[in-house]
Amino acid sequence: MSWNHGSKNLVRGLFLSMVLICLPMFAGAQQKKQSSPPPSKPAPAPKPAAAPKPAARPQTQASRPATGGAAHTNTASGARPGSAGAKPGATNTARTGTTGTAKPGTTGAAKPGTTTAGRTAGTTGTKPGATGAAGAKTGTTAGAKTGGATAAKTGATGGAAGSKAGGAAGVKGGATSASKGGAGGRGAAVTTKAGANGSTHSFNASGKRTSVETKTGTKANFSRTGHVSTIHTKSGMTINHGAHGERRFESRRRDGGRVVGYGRGRGYAEHGYYRGGHPYMRRSYYYGGRSYAYAYRGAYYHGYAYYGYVPAVYYGPAYYGWAYNPWAAPVAFGWGWGAAPWYGYYGYYFAPAPVYATPALWITDYLLAASLQAAYESRVEARAAANAAAAADAEDQAASNGGGGGAVALTPEVKQQIADEVRAQIAAEKEAAAHPEPAAAAVSSTAPTGGAQNGPDEVPAALDPAHRTFIVSAVLSESQADGTECSLSPGDVLTRVEDTPDADQNVKVLVASSQKNDCASGTQVAVAVQDLQDMHNDFRAKISEGLGKLAENQGKNGIPGGPPAGSKPNAAGQAQVDLTVQADLKAQDDEAGQAEKEVQDASASSGGAGGGN
Repeated sequence: MSWNHGSKNLVRGLFLSMVLICLPMFAGAQQKKQSSPPPSKPAPAPKPAAAPKPAARPQTQASRPATGGAAHTNTASGARPGSAGAKPGATNTARTGTTGTAKPGTTGAAKPGTTTAGRTAGTTGTKPGATGAAGAKTGTTAGAKTGGATAAKTGATGGAAGSKAGGAAGVKGGATSASKGGAGGRGAAVTTKAGANGSTHSFNASGKRTSVETKTGTKANFSRTGHVSTIHTKSGMTINHGAHGERRFESRRRDGGRVVGYGRGRGYAEHGYYRGGHPYMRRSYYYGGRSYAYAYRGAYYHGYAYYGYVPAVYYGPAYYGWAYNPWAAPVAFGWGWGAAPWYGYYGYYFAPAPVYATPALWITDYLLAASLQAAYESRVEARAAANAAAAADAEDQAASNGGGGGAVALTPEVKQQIADEVRAQIAAEKEAAAHPEPAAAAVSSTAPTGGAQNGPDEVPAALDPAHRTFIVSAVLSESQADGTECSLSPGDVLTRVEDTPDADQNVKVLVASSQKNDCASGTQVAVAVQDLQDMHNDFRAKISEGLGKLAENQGKNGIPGGPPAGSKPNAAGQAQVDLTVQADLKAQDDEAGQAEKEVQDASASSGGAGGGN
């Protein structure tokens, strides 16, 4: 009994000891259970962000439709590859004035469906599905006409519509937006305000008016000096105003040809035809009461039609050789321009060479003078029509006191570049004269079997790597970073710095020499391939004229004698004048005048503060 009793006491002691030991442990476990929720299944690891696709090439834009259906829509495109896409894992937070995660100075992609500024308000740029600034797919990319990310052609606010053919932006009056690719320029805010007569006005961050849209849909863009530079009508007409009073209007026929006027009673109308199965374009000119026609042979390049000038006459091979090679001794030639009004007006910009070592340099001065003289006549007619003699006198005085676009003169170095191009064209024409097209080739208004493009692609002269220098032949308007436009005037000189056009058929050029108030010398702008082709065609036509004038002056006024010109008609270069050209120009001139009056009335009110003229 005593053992059992002792055993029981021992068991009780051990049990109490175990309880005393386990009780603190149990209490601690209960406290931990109350303070921490039960563990859940581990969350799956976040998927890595998809790598952004390359954005479109920089500074793409579209342009006016190329002759014969080569449409270029001047819609801006995106920034450099790598500048538009967000890094893997980056959030879609944009700084003020930028789109997506693009850095200042680059052009980010817009939101899905956003339309950027373009010459015809089209939505182009990258293909649908291209990755935008934050990896979002976009219908178009924002962009700028010049440089990586400068201003869109006109008035785009926050990536919204606004275009060179689309004028004012699509933001409601009073709205302000900051956009990388917008007309406000590099991160600049654009403000739109309602104006008189149902018009809408857009202003950049500095308060300058960049565009206006009338209640009927006519849209106009402004230059940095506050003057109307470009007008686009709903019918598709484009009207350009130069910095020196030049005026140009362009519309398109239903058959694809254009009607282009440079002032009252001057311009041309186009009609297409086929010769020997090849597409051709006939331009009927009307100038100072006289009609004449030139022929242009067409070819296709990447689906776009371009037309090149065909000389109406060819010269003998000996004469081409004489015109190509240097003269035995430099020639001092008197042009007799001293008393001409145009020569006095452009005296700050152009002066003939004191002596000529080559015929090519002589032809260079001839064609430059012809371009400037025609531009002056257009300017005088436009000023007379606007009854702005006082303004013209003031501009004359200003022009005579300053240089053009940062340059005081068309330098001998730039003129030598032109002379080198002249020499190359003389050699090319000599070769073409040796292998003319058959004179008996059939002419028809019907496309051949298989369609208009029945041959391989041909690089147009505008993109030929062997030809880089271009003389502006008609006033153009190009966008600037602040949303305004600068002009290129006849006689300005450009150097193409790209050989491959962007998706909208535009290439970058360097302004080698420019006149007062034009796009500054040394800057780069994007120019439509079609515009460069027009410049080259005018260049070729003036070389042909210059060769004829040079032949007339052989043995006179210091020019040495040479072999006879031996000119003979070129069958492919013959074209019949369109008898309706004068009436066509008159009708389009009247329409242009109505559009200009509408814009003038709308521009009378800027819709309140924020900018003036």
